[in-house]
Amino acid sequence: MIYKKRRNVGILLLLISIAFIIYGAMRGEMDTVLGKAIKLCLECIGIG
Repeated sequence: MIYKKRRNVGILLLLISIAFIIYGAMRGEMDTVLGKAIKLCLECIGIG
Protein backbone atom coordinates (compact mmCIF):
# COMPACT_ATOMS: atom_id res chain seq x y z
CA MET A 1 0.00 0.00 0.00
CA ILE A 2 2.80 2.42 0.87
CA TYR A 3 4.60 1.72 -2.41
CA LYS A 4 1.47 2.55 -4.39
CA LYS A 5 1.10 5.90 -2.60
CA ARG A 6 4.76 6.71 -3.14
CA ARG A 7 4.45 5.89 -6.82
CA ASN A 8 1.35 8.09 -7.13
CA VAL A 9 3.13 10.98 -5.41
CA GLY A 10 6.09 10.56 -7.77
CA ILE A 11 3.84 10.60 -10.83
CA LEU A 12 2.01 13.66 -9.51
CA LEU A 13 5.25 15.54 -8.93
CA LEU A 14 6.46 14.59 -12.40
CA LEU A 15 3.29 15.93 -14.00
CA ILE A 16 3.46 19.16 -11.99
CA SER A 17 7.10 19.70 -12.98
CA ILE A 18 6.31 19.11 -16.65
CA ALA A 19 3.45 21.62 -16.41
CA PHE A 20 5.77 24.24 -14.89
CA ILE A 21 8.41 23.63 -17.57
CA ILE A 22 5.81 24.13 -20.31
CA TYR A 23 4.46 27.24 -18.58
CA GLY A 24 7.96 28.73 -18.33
CA ALA A 25 8.70 27.94 -21.96
CA MET A 26 5.49 29.65 -23.06
CA ARG A 27 6.42 32.77 -21.08
CA GLY A 28 9.83 32.99 -22.76
CA GLU A 29 11.85 32.20 -19.66
CA MET A 30 14.34 30.12 -21.64
CA ASP A 31 15.86 33.28 -23.10
CA THR A 32 16.23 34.79 -19.63
CA VAL A 33 17.91 31.70 -18.21
CA LEU A 34 20.24 31.38 -21.20
CA GLY A 35 21.20 35.06 -20.96
CA LYS A 36 22.01 34.75 -17.26
CA ALA A 37 24.01 31.57 -17.88
CA ILE A 38 26.09 33.29 -20.57
CA LYS A 39 26.79 36.27 -18.29
CA LEU A 40 27.78 33.97 -15.43
CA CYS A 41 30.17 31.98 -17.62
CA LEU A 42 31.77 35.12 -18.98
CA GLU A 43 32.26 36.47 -15.45
CA CYS A 44 33.90 33.22 -14.32
CA ILE A 45 36.32 33.33 -17.25
CA GLY A 46 37.02 36.99 -16.57
CA ILE A 47 35.86 38.41 -19.91
CA GLY A 48 32.69 40.14 -18.71
